[in-house]
Amino acid sequence: MVRTTGRHDAPTDGCAAGRRRRVLAVVTVGLLAGVGAAGTAVAAPDTVDGTPCAVGTRACVDLENDRAWLIRHGEIEYGPVTISHGGQGRETPTGAFSVQRKDAHHRSKEFDDAPMPWAVFFAPGGIAFHEGNPETPSAGCVRMPGDDARTFYEGLEPYDRVEVH
Repeated sequence: MVRTTGRHDAPTDGCAAGRRRRVLAVVTVGLLAGVGAAGTAVAAPDTVDGTPCAVGTRACVDLENDRAWLIRHGEIEYGPVTISHGGQGRETPTGAFSVQRKDAHHRSKEFDDAPMPWAVFFAPGGIAFHEGNPETPSAGCVRMPGDDARTFYEGLEPYDRVEVH
């Protein structure tokens, strides 16, 4: 007896359909286990020891632990420093970004000309590293004490990679 699959009337027997299911199951398990199609291991990018950030990152932010670092050549160059970040409804965006611009004497147009010394802008919406009180939530920026903000300002350049986790 020959059965058809209903697709292009290709003949099939029960064994072929069973083999396809087994192959699909093996491929699915392999991918879930982190094995690529060629049988090679699929690895996450290397992270810098002590941080959640990839080796190629220049500035790293850990929102959960209120810390930030400068990284050079896969090694911590400065930090961790204590930070504050956006509060409820004004969360600091997470992801990978790049430094857009710097302004040592920036004043906020959004918040009544409030000073934002040592501002390093890296995310849409005016999100920046800058000097500020690390004890209270910000409106989305990453704030840190003055000496740390100045070090970040001096250490970062446009197009440097910033990761926020």
